[in-house]
Amino acid sequence: MKKQILALSLGLMTIGAFAQKNELKAAEKAIKKGDLKTAKASLLSIDSMAETMEAKYKAKYYYLKGASYGKVDVKSAAEAYNKLFEVEKEMGKTKYTKLAQPKLTELVTYVSEKAISLYNNDKDFKNATKNFHLTYLLSPTDTIFLYNAAVSASQANEFEASLEYFQKLKEIGYTGVSTQYTAVDKTGKKDYFPNKTTRDISVKSGTHSSPLDEKSESKQADIIKRIGLVYVSLGKPELAIAALDEARKENPKDLNLILNQADMYIKLKRMDKFGELMAEAVELDPNNPVLFYNLGVVNGNQSKFEESIGYYKKAIELKPDYRDAYLNLGTVILNKRIAVQEEMNNNLDNNKKYEELEAKLKVIHNEALPYIKKADELKRDFDSVKNLLNIYDLLEKEAEGDILRPIYKKLRG
Repeated sequence: MKKQILALSLGLMTIGAFAQKNELKAAEKAIKKGDLKTAKASLLSIDSMAETMEAKYKAKYYYLKGASYGKVDVKSAAEAYNKLFEVEKEMGKTKYTKLAQPKLTELVTYVSEKAISLYNNDKDFKNATKNFHLTYLLSPTDTIFLYNAAVSASQANEFEASLEYFQKLKEIGYTGVSTQYTAVDKTGKKDYFPNKTTRDISVKSGTHSSPLDEKSESKQADIIKRIGLVYVSLGKPELAIAALDEARKENPKDLNLILNQADMYIKLKRMDKFGELMAEAVELDPNNPVLFYNLGVVNGNQSKFEESIGYYKKAIELKPDYRDAYLNLGTVILNKRIAVQEEMNNNLDNNKKYEELEAKLKVIHNEALPYIKKADELKRDFDSVKNLLNIYDLLEKEAEGDILRPIYKKLRG
């Protein structure tokens, strides 16, 4: 009896192996014809046998399974290929691995390009997130795609997913630092190359010169900032502050972190804290005009006009063509007229006092004029023209005002 059972068992095993071989052949044939539906059906019929298959058949099974899914179901295809890699690694073989590797690379390229197109062209941030994250799952060493998924998720208002991805990036110590290979073409334009070899060939051939290897900036401070912003979006400002405080403890002199923390306080409408941090930043980078400009904004918003004027002048001293600093400086000076105008309204019956205040008002406008004028020269827009026209009208500069009036109407639309 035992012999009969053994014989029967062996018979079943032989039939199973035979069925596997046949279905694998059928799937292979269907894939070559492009009939993926038939290929899937053949593989599905032996799916339950996959784990008990002989290693050589198992490797082929997973290879064909990956090929049958292809771009239709990239995730399932990648899972099958990765299973194949495991099987052949244990076997010490690479027969199907060699065939699958380029197919997996093709899938990674397909999904990443799809993600980039969805993000840049379609502004479909939700589906871009899915594809960026899938690219990362397919190729975990390409952590840039996890960063892209985190940013895209935030754009799609999927804040929980964004937070999860940013936290993962922080956990693995992602910096995003990479080397960019550049060279200058014959027109003087800087070109970026995908790798050093391509760049060097262009330089050697004479189409480019001045090769340079540029390191991109670390994204670690940016990640901390974005975690904070996600917390703000989730209505958890205390966690946002805690995230940046934690980062500052490790790098108290990191200018980017200070600026990110300052930016966070703007989002939280805590201008007092913003001002404190900007002052701290100025100590670290005293020749940065943007920092003085921001201090000008903060103090101006708090009606600390003299302090604001001083900061804007410092920004201009460091950057003589700082157009926005000129415009804001002129605007802050003009804001001093508010108190004068109120006093004028309170002295309508006092001609002498009223005339004194009127003269004071003209002094303020004359003081603001050169800064507004310079801003308009650097870049004309509605604000610069409007302010200039108001000044000319008050100072009774009719000729200058008449020149600007049609321009003002045109800009106003």
